Amino acid sequence: MVMEDSRPADLDGATTEQLCCLIDDGRPCMRPAGNASYGKKIQKTVQQRKLKLELNDKINHSYICDHHKEVIHSLRQIKPRKRPGSDRDSSPEVQAKRGNKTDVNFLQMPVNTLRRYKRHFKLTTKPGISKALLSDAVQRHFKSIPVNEKEILAYFMYMVKHKKSKLDTDTDTHTSLSKPLKFQE
Repeated sequence: MVMEDSRPADLDGATTEQLCCLIDDGRPCMRPAGNASYGKKIQKTVQQRKLKLELNDKINHSYICDHHKEVIHSLRQIKPRKRPGSDRDSSPEVQAKRGNKTDVNFLQMPVNTLRRYKRHFKLTTKPGISKALLSDAVQRHFKSIPVNEKEILAYFMYMVKHKKSKLDTDTDTHTSLSKPLKFQE
């Protein structure tokens, strides 16, 4: 039984195999080329990840071997597509994942305000700290404060409905607000 070879043939009839078009850490890759092409997306991934791969100028194709294909593919970060309306999800799990986002830019605040915050919450920092480091310490503390959104909203709605302020000195206000508020859904 004779099997036909689909690889390109030289002029003298000997078959030649295309090699990978990459130079890996200064050495040309000697693995057989696969069907994956060294395109712009792959080049971008290689540059971002600072891999020691470059295109071999002596080879006149852009196909890479399966080894390099797998190495590059394993490094690519495939981001899941967002569904329309997915930003509206306010479950605690989703909010915990988004916990890195802070709506307050502490670098824009005056240094005196940051120092008052530090003094009020008794944060420990080095003396003579720069504004950037102080704002970073304040921001870390601010993010760590637990917040019960339902309780705060219920308290806010109660205060608006009864036209009261936290700064009111009426004794009835303090006694009636010391009881836990229930949020009606």
